[in-house]
Amino acid sequence: MNGRVALITGASSGIGEACARRLQELGFRVYGTSRSGEGGSFPYAMLCVDVTDERSVARAVETVLSREGRIDIAVNNAGIALAGPVESTTVAEAQRQFDVNFFGALRICRAVLPAMREQGSGYIVSVGSIGGLIAIPFQPMYSASKFALEGMMESLRLEVRRFGIRVVLIEPGDTKTPITAHRILTSDSGAKPVYRSFDAALKRMAEDEQGGPGPEGVARLLERVVNTAEPRLRYTCGPPVQRAAVWLKRLLPNSVLEYGMRKYYCLD
Repeated sequence: MNGRVALITGASSGIGEACARRLQELGFRVYGTSRSGEGGSFPYAMLCVDVTDERSVARAVETVLSREGRIDIAVNNAGIALAGPVESTTVAEAQRQFDVNFFGALRICRAVLPAMREQGSGYIVSVGSIGGLIAIPFQPMYSASKFALEGMMESLRLEVRRFGIRVVLIEPGDTKTPITAHRILTSDSGAKPVYRSFDAALKRMAEDEQGGPGPEGVARLLERVVNTAEPRLRYTCGPPVQRAAVWLKRLLPNSVLEYGMRKYYCLD
């Protein structure tokens, strides 16, 4: 295990930082990325990377390969969260959400795959969300970007298995991270007052996130995944009730799940 090389996006805080610290403690050679790069005090190398810029991603991967000669683990964690009704979401805002959460992961995958194919091994782990399995009201573009990530990773897993590359989705529920404070609200304020439940639902989301477990649980799960020869496609983690909801969605009529979601997020 010691000496394997990991590249983790969004590693300056939250889940990415916890994952990077965990692997570093275990002896991995870890490269984290953030848009600000080397700022802050981290026990692992930090690279300045904008996942919405293909050249920035390519430079980072080239840097790691030139220093280490290989990349064993790539973790797609960089992400943003946009909140607001569909009606108040501009196309530009939706595109920004997808550019970071979905196309950012695509850029990382495209950049690391040639090296992983050549070495005949590797793990690509994408941090999805239970919100990418069960849509969250007033976070439609966030959920949509995570739903899309699910589909891409499921397909990629089938494509690259023959090269010794394992593709995995980690799907956390509400986790206590800075994403709550950094959540972006849609700019079209004209439609929001019509949706009287918006403020109450947003408050419930924030309370659940800040009352949720810390990101260390995700880091421990990542450790387990990259030390499993044949990992599953999906691993959920986080509050038990949210993990149970994933199974209930498969078993219950959709009307029952919708009723529960409306009540929980004060939509009635």
